[in-house]
Amino acid sequence: MSISSEPKSLRKQIVINLQTQSQIVELNVGGEIFTTTISTLKKHPGSKLAEMFAGGQTKPQMDSEGRYFIDRPGTYFKYILEYLRSNQVPMQCVQNVYKEALFYDIEPLVKQLEDSPQIFGELVARKQFLARVPSYNENIELMIRIARAEAVASRQSSVMVCVVKTEEDVVKCHDALNGLDTYKKSVVKFGPWKASPGISDLLDCIKMDVEAKGYKISFQSYVPERGFRFKSSDYLYKFMFTWW
Repeated sequence: MSISSEPKSLRKQIVINLQTQSQIVELNVGGEIFTTTISTLKKHPGSKLAEMFAGGQTKPQMDSEGRYFIDRPGTYFKYILEYLRSNQVPMQCVQNVYKEALFYDIEPLVKQLEDSPQIFGELVARKQFLARVPSYNENIELMIRIARAEAVASRQSSVMVCVVKTEEDVVKCHDALNGLDTYKKSVVKFGPWKASPGISDLLDCIKMDVEAKGYKISFQSYVPERGFRFKSSDYLYKFMFTWW
């Protein structure tokens, strides 16, 4: 049925709705300005953007220039907007765009990004591995606290880390730590865990997650004093935080 065959009042409402959908709007997203249409923003019903511009109670704020203001990073909103316009899944800044897609609750984009190698590898592989390492996140924070406590008037802080994959290694590491008078009170222990990744994989994860918090860090096998019963590469590693 065409618009012309509808009753006059209904035709008027349809025209108003079409005009509203095609209305051009300006957005201020975290200080960056974007121009688009209401229909583009409402493309996925149920998303936060669709709710913002549906005329309900959830309305965006206005900035001093009369533009709709959204207090989110504008750097990544361009990828969100491009997806709404053309269904193009971004291949750049995938991790950050994924966070924004979650915030705006754009379910199709979230699902497609979760299938990308970057997000799939992080969520399904790395995060699932780290979930099997007891107190992993707590130990990362402990490392940082120890390093910061030793940073006074220093360029670097060192944190001793003991990494053990099996229960048998736990006993051996305990014996090894008994010979470390200097470090044994502040050694951070990771493990044991039941998953295929090895010690070198966990060390890479520790470095990655500490760096993600803004710290400059490196690590090396601990070189023991002569007469020490275990090789330096057995369990003990020294992580260096560089402050300046």
